[in-house]
Amino acid sequence: MDSAEPLIKDLGEKARRASQLWLEGFIDACCLHRVVILCRRSKKLLIRTGQCFLLNGLIFLGSLLILNSVVIPTLQWILPDQQSMIGSHKLAAFGGALKLYSFLRHGLIQLFYLFWFYPMYIFSFILSNIWYNDIAKHGFAAMGQSEPTAVDSSGLNDGSSNAAQTGKSIGLGRVVIGIGEQLYSLLLINSFFLEVYATGFLPFVGKTLNFMLLSWMYAYYCFEYKWNLSEVSLDRRLDFFESNWAFFAGFGSPCVLAIFFFSPLVSYGVMAILFPLFVLTATGSVAEKDIYSQRTTWKCAGLGRLPIFYAANTLSMKLLTLFPHESQEKMQQNKEL
Repeated sequence: MDSAEPLIKDLGEKARRASQLWLEGFIDACCLHRVVILCRRSKKLLIRTGQCFLLNGLIFLGSLLILNSVVIPTLQWILPDQQSMIGSHKLAAFGGALKLYSFLRHGLIQLFYLFWFYPMYIFSFILSNIWYNDIAKHGFAAMGQSEPTAVDSSGLNDGSSNAAQTGKSIGLGRVVIGIGEQLYSLLLINSFFLEVYATGFLPFVGKTLNFMLLSWMYAYYCFEYKWNLSEVSLDRRLDFFESNWAFFAGFGSPCVLAIFFFSPLVSYGVMAILFPLFVLTATGSVAEKDIYSQRTTWKCAGLGRLPIFYAANTLSMKLLTLFPHESQEKMQQNKEL
């Protein structure tokens, strides 16, 4: 028993520290006043954010509200079911008509989804993702940070053609590495999304794991825009994220709480409205500043690194085996760089 006491005390201290960091991340995500500050600094940012609200809030969610509040009740009044407009003593006489009403009602609702909501969903998804990138760029610029692609030209020898040639080669190499990183990052995040989706089917602990993984996924999404603009390498950002897992679990929790209890279409509409706000909150956050000095922890000393992306990384590497051997080597080199 005596030998177990230090272990229990250490675990208790780590749990307390993790809870504190989770709360700090949660509070940091809720600092929506940063959005107001950034929108006041940039008119372009204000316009893009307003467009997201207009498309996803007024049009998409508004259409859902009209469907559920007006269209469906109207169809149920015109084409009644067994419980609403017709008494039980008349069911035998109107049995065939009721089946036809039910078929027509469900058919009309499905046509409404087919020709309005699903095209609207695809259109909104594509356009919103384009706007999210613009919002991140405008927010990054509004923070007063330097351009991520800026190169100090003072170190170049204008009189040397070899130096110019080397500079072009380095620039081209950075572009190739950047493209490789983006492709691998996309593959990794999609693999992680499959992991999140699969945990939802687990009995007992499935919902809890799904909530936790979704929190990490949305937190990573929010900070990834800023890290891309800051040209932080994929390996460094993953190391930083997994080393500070408690904080990022808290940061992503408000995102998940906003959508966890809604239907899929409503959840998408709500998240499409809130996501740019959390992106801007992450842009204005200073929580990740130590990553630029190549530190691997931020207030998480003693908690250790949690391999959040281990399964996704393993799956991604398995998928890479489907590519030619030369492509595998290039992708692995880009990941390590």
